Amino acid sequence: MESPKKNNDFIKNIISQHEGLKLEFKQNLSSQRKIAKTIAAFANTEGGTIVVGVSDKGKLIGIDVDEELYMVEEALHNYCIPPISLSFDIYEIDYWEDEKLTEEKYLLFLQIPKSPLAPHYVHQDKGAPVYYIRVKDRTLPQNTA
Repeated sequence: MESPKKNNDFIKNIISQHEGLKLEFKQNLSSQRKIAKTIAAFANTEGGTIVVGVSDKGKLIGIDVDEELYMVEEALHNYCIPPISLSFDIYEIDYWEDEKLTEEKYLLFLQIPKSPLAPHYVHQDKGAPVYYIRVKDRTLPQNTA
């Protein structure tokens, strides 16, 4: 794991925002296809940031960074057509709301730029790949016909 950053003010600022066109919170990544849909939607729309380790309500949860990075890499490799480039940062939080945590929590920030290679599709088990876009705080499939 690369060396995590520490910046509680930055984290608090991000968590205080609402999910929207360019921001999505995920407690964890339980499905490669689901995260591929969100990544593709950001790449196809205006770009954005996915914060893994925070609930939809903005509660700090924390994650196993290696496990979540594996899910992202596999999602990009197995589901995104054409491949999507993104960058990431890992943040470590050991104090929250002026209290020392019993153990550090980690967050993963995925930064997905608007892609010059769009449209990006997400491979399905059956049927044609699907094109997704971001509308407000939702990832929506689009008819491409």
